[in-house]
Amino acid sequence: MPNFTEIDKYIAAHGNWKARLRQMITSGKSDVPVSTIRRDDQCEFGKWLHAASPDERRQVDFQRVMALHKAFHVAAARVAQLASSGNVSEAEGLMGFNGEFAMASMSLTRAMKEWKTKAAA
Repeated sequence: MPNFTEIDKYIAAHGNWKARLRQMITSGKSDVPVSTIRRDDQCEFGKWLHAASPDERRQVDFQRVMALHKAFHVAAARVAQLASSGNVSEAEGLMGFNGEFAMASMSLTRAMKEWKTKAAA
């Protein structure tokens, strides 16, 4: 795996999804196919995770972040699907306080920061 200094870049990239999803809700169009958004191995962080060695994959922190990353992409894909289907209020609900996407994003970001801190120790 690359060093953990790249985690901040990946956190920022996933944070940018909030703006992209809001734009999808506003426009009713997705700039990325929903099937691609759903996949956790298409973004740079996902590629980074999927390139991990078997030993790295057995680590508890790795498994936690991997599961949260997958949940993030599933939630983002739901928002994109709803937005492109015209279900604006449902899509906004997933983005709102305690919404599925908001919670998935917050949980992933927290786990990534914690993982980085532990790796630096």
